[in-house]
Amino acid sequence: MKILVLVKQVPDTATKIRLNPREAAIQTDGIKWVINPYDEFAIEESLRLREKFGGEVVVVSLGPVRVEEAIRQALAMGADRAIHVVGDAVLDSAGAARALARVCQDQEFDLIFTGKQAVDDDQAQVGSLVAVELDLPQATVVIQLEIDPDTRRIRAQRELEGATEWVELPMPAVLTAQRGLNEPRYPTLPNIMKAKKKEVKTVPLDTLGLKDAMWVTIEELTLPSERPPAKILTGDPGEAALELVRLLHEEAKVI
Repeated sequence: MKILVLVKQVPDTATKIRLNPREAAIQTDGIKWVINPYDEFAIEESLRLREKFGGEVVVVSLGPVRVEEAIRQALAMGADRAIHVVGDAVLDSAGAARALARVCQDQEFDLIFTGKQAVDDDQAQVGSLVAVELDLPQATVVIQLEIDPDTRRIRAQRELEGATEWVELPMPAVLTAQRGLNEPRYPTLPNIMKAKKKEVKTVPLDTLGLKDAMWVTIEELTLPSERPPAKILTGDPGEAALELVRLLHEEAKVI
């Protein structure tokens, strides 16, 4: 079984984001970059399927040169090789999906796996759009997976709001992983050393013929407004309750 895993490098969620107003971008100095956490679930599930059925796990990632660090981490987790689409252009979800799909279509694969969303933009679109570009069936927010390689059928349990559902689809297909699907492994020191020697094929973004892609121009970025300091009500409980109701009605406007 050959599985492609789409991996995105994102800022660590603990990183304090600063803006560069002149370039309408975030300041990248001092940012700690990591694998998108939801993509780690996709990597782990792909590795488990390979261990069960045999085959190969190939990481596919898009972005500037620094993305190789995330790629090497995925290889240290156990992926076999990687393809890095190298480019500095900022793409919207449709453009990124087209670029990734162009690379994937040149590979013979049984599954494409990725995280349900990226924690930097939270759009949750690329996995589904890759399926559209490749005209493949898809299942999103997967929390449990059953695969029959003989019949080439997939049963996937999806997380819904307040419920779950089971869907069945044929291979090849695109799946997006949700938290709870598994517990990602940590790279061991021997595997970290092995990852340095694994193949990472580079594909320049501008060689993919994406003139019709939706290139994004960011005009302005702004940080969220700072939250006002918390108000602590003291004194008589009855009076405090009345004051709380007034504040919720007049200031917070939630009642």
